[in-house]
Amino acid sequence: MHLDASVAAVVTGGASGLGAATARLLAASGVRVALFDTDEARGAALAARIGALFARVDVTAQASVEQGFAAARAAHGQERILVNCAGILGAARTAARRRDSGAVSPFPIELFERVVNVNLIGTFRCLSLAAAGMLLNSPDADGERGVIVNTASVAAEEGQIGQAAYAASKGGVLALNVPVARDLAGEGIRINAILPGVFDTAMLGTAPEAVRAALSAAVPFPPRAGRPEEFASLALEICRNSYLNGAAIRLDGALRMPAR
Repeated sequence: MHLDASVAAVVTGGASGLGAATARLLAASGVRVALFDTDEARGAALAARIGALFARVDVTAQASVEQGFAAARAAHGQERILVNCAGILGAARTAARRRDSGAVSPFPIELFERVVNVNLIGTFRCLSLAAAGMLLNSPDADGERGVIVNTASVAAEEGQIGQAAYAASKGGVLALNVPVARDLAGEGIRINAILPGVFDTAMLGTAPEAVRAALSAAVPFPPRAGRPEEFASLALEICRNSYLNGAAIRLDGALRMPAR
């Protein structure tokens, strides 16, 4: 797909981290960008800086997502690109024992449901609505009507201790890849997934300093956390390269996550 002002894009989780970097790079390529996020202050500020549209969207709410797409399409026309970056963490042991009292407790089920609702169901909600809209696009010279990039995680394949909810949600995003690509192949809509490793984002920033340092040092090469701009660069290459379809690409510096 050729990226220019004739192309509209939607980026979920676009107010910060991987989504913000992707939105900035798409806008720099001339694409008309709409940012979806619940962080109104950061999202509106970024949109103003890059000439994008911001819509407050909660990916767990059908009406909110529908309203966001309606606003984006009213401003920019039907999108040909969707990059799904909205996501949250949620760490807890499957069952835990308190060291002080010996009391045991199961995984907080509300937390599990919340993580899956945002990361997996929210991703599918957005991609299915985007795909339905993309069906109305005229095909380009390659017969392409649109491209969707989903954000999974290396945790989909190597979830660590305490990552049952997060790994399950991202594993679901990874599992969507091929069947959705097959569903939409006849319509000229491509689906791909990126599996980031350790990235320097606000999500990583919630971990203790010692954990962040250990994770970064564990990356074989380069021995550091990934930069959001590196994720954005891959997302744009997926958009540009029409032969990439149904692919799941690890972006992790050859990291294989240890158990903890």
